[in-house]
Amino acid sequence: MTKTLNINFRNPVLLLLALGWLAACNPVIERVTISRHVESAQMDFAIAEIETMLAEKGVEVDRSEEGEADIQFLLQADREDIKKEGFEITRSGNKIQIVAIEEAGAMYGGLELAEQIRLTGLDGIEEMSRNPYMEMRGTKFNIPLDVRTPSYSDPSDAAQKNIPEVWNYDFWTEYIDNLARYRYNFISLWSLHPFPSLVKVPGYEDVALDDVQRSTVEWKEYNSLNGIGFEAPEILENPEILKEISIDQKIAFWQRVMQYAKGRNIDFYVVTWNIFVNGTDGKYGITDDINNAVTRDYFRKSVKQMFVTYPDLAGIGLTTGENMHGASTTEKEDWAYDAYALGVLDAASEMPDRKITFIHRQHQTGAQEIAEKFKLLFDSDNIEFIFSFKYAKAHVYSSTKQDYHEDFVEDIGNIKTIWTLRNDDIYYFRWGAPDFVRDFMQNIPHDVSRGYYYGSDQWIWGREFLMKESPTPRQLEIVKHWYHWMLWGRLGYDPQMSNDRFTAILQNRFPGTDGEKLFIAWQEASMIYPTTTGFHWGPLDFQWYIEACKSRPGYAQNETGFHDVNRFINLPPHPQSGFQSIPDYVQMTVNASRSDLISPLMVAERLHGHSNRALEIIQELNSTENNELKVTLHDIKTMALLGKYYGHKIKGSAHLALYRETGEQEHQDASILELTKALEFWEKYTEAALAQNINPLWTNRVGYVDWKKIGEWVAYDIELARVPL
Repeated sequence: MTKTLNINFRNPVLLLLALGWLAACNPVIERVTISRHVESAQMDFAIAEIETMLAEKGVEVDRSEEGEADIQFLLQADREDIKKEGFEITRSGNKIQIVAIEEAGAMYGGLELAEQIRLTGLDGIEEMSRNPYMEMRGTKFNIPLDVRTPSYSDPSDAAQKNIPEVWNYDFWTEYIDNLARYRYNFISLWSLHPFPSLVKVPGYEDVALDDVQRSTVEWKEYNSLNGIGFEAPEILENPEILKEISIDQKIAFWQRVMQYAKGRNIDFYVVTWNIFVNGTDGKYGITDDINNAVTRDYFRKSVKQMFVTYPDLAGIGLTTGENMHGASTTEKEDWAYDAYALGVLDAASEMPDRKITFIHRQHQTGAQEIAEKFKLLFDSDNIEFIFSFKYAKAHVYSSTKQDYHEDFVEDIGNIKTIWTLRNDDIYYFRWGAPDFVRDFMQNIPHDVSRGYYYGSDQWIWGREFLMKESPTPRQLEIVKHWYHWMLWGRLGYDPQMSNDRFTAILQNRFPGTDGEKLFIAWQEASMIYPTTTGFHWGPLDFQWYIEACKSRPGYAQNETGFHDVNRFINLPPHPQSGFQSIPDYVQMTVNASRSDLISPLMVAERLHGHSNRALEIIQELNSTENNELKVTLHDIKTMALLGKYYGHKIKGSAHLALYRETGEQEHQDASILELTKALEFWEKYTEAALAQNINPLWTNRVGYVDWKKIGEWVAYDIELARVPL
């Protein structure tokens, strides 16, 4: 490494002494050389990141293809201590080596080095070795390809606004680059029936669709939760053409996207719900009838053609049951085998050197029954069969401990699974609680895990559309929400990544503020989500959305969908939250008994504690010179105000339940007081949220989210508390 000294002394003797001492102890590096001895898009990506970080430090970079270099990438396939995607960083003097057994590990080592350079400079590089904790770390992306080939999430603002984006190559390159930085290694695209938009199937060529269309219909607020009816004539009639593109151009587009992703160690999987035949328009006699032999043949050939068409497609997956009404579990699995497994076997037989992954979401049918049915896939040398299971229902932001998987884990034996980690909680506000994610990740049963995919059913993590003031083009959602997406990727790769590192990342990103205080305030406000949802547990996406205090009307037990005090009283907590339900608290109080669970009043105080600490700290943080910090601090404030609302609401609900049980006036008075304060904080929350965000919002699962309208329902809680016995 070439170095330069920058010193200035008036006394020449002191100058000479200082020059000698500094030259030995504290030289400034002005040029480095980097070498890698194999052609690798993955390593080149990491090297480009290193070059960017060095340029920020004023260091020039030369690339060397041979000989000694200051930073060397080395592949040593015989290293037994380094696993796939693992790496080791060593230094000897001014020489740094990144050692891995394959290119992906070298890339991650390079990204680690780049981050260290950004945070501490070359002089602060620390030796380290890492192997991935979870092998598969992916995203769940419900992809709105076209009104004719929709996903579950299409009836929503998020999907409708992002149909053009999923056909935008620049969107995918930015998305993929950021996923690689966050250490994700696969993308799962979820669709009801994607094949007409992706492939030309031999024997069914007329099913393939040209162009990209979006419906101009005035959608109903609430649509099927199972994806049924999205092909209704009124939806498909009078579409707008968003992009004129032939099926051959579509295929070339996705081939290019998948190839680019390979250069970032990111695989693509396509996962479907079944049986849906959207886009086929009844051609060739294709229907959604489980007994239709033509449909089975069409699906089998479609599955095979996906692998023929896309050489970089890593695998395919399915779920059964969403549109198989009246069929037994055996009939469903028979269909899945004929339609999907045989297609995979056809592809594997035709391409024996290609590794194919088959993902089967466990649903109703026992795992061992499925394993027996799909035995040929297990026995195939180039097919990997893995299960998928929803680990925390629709809300990872509920509790770091979950128990829904326990019977499933016992059932699968030695078969591996990937876990669906669903976020149907956070859409608007920038979230970030490393301690929660770390604990959550380490509580997942590791011995049966191949990994996880993280994402939503009610949201499309495409390009954001809610900020009132936004750059052009608008940010990607995973850029706006960079911190929370980084947490679920980085802590899946290395759950030992320290809070000191996260604090340093925040300090570097926002140099004008106090990184440690920002870390604390952000985590405190973010804990509003799991604390509230852990106490008020609506397991599925249509049963609870915290940012609106809302669900589908049926689950709310009223006509609005708003979760009023009555619903807060009767809906129990998450079974692993450690929280006590309000009815149990009332009985404990009346009977003067005890419980080891955390009472509703203590939950309320916990929420107030998180909120108050966040609000106090952000008052000390300066955001005048950094717009991203400004909007982030505002989101922290907004989440904290939401926490104050729920704190008062839970306490008010508990007192109302006590009043109804005991008739004691003091509890009614306390309830009215708390619910009046809750209204005050809902209004403050609404004001803060609307200062930065567009609202109302039309969602797929809970309908319209209108914070001002919801405020009317919040006020009605007070009237419910006033009702005499």
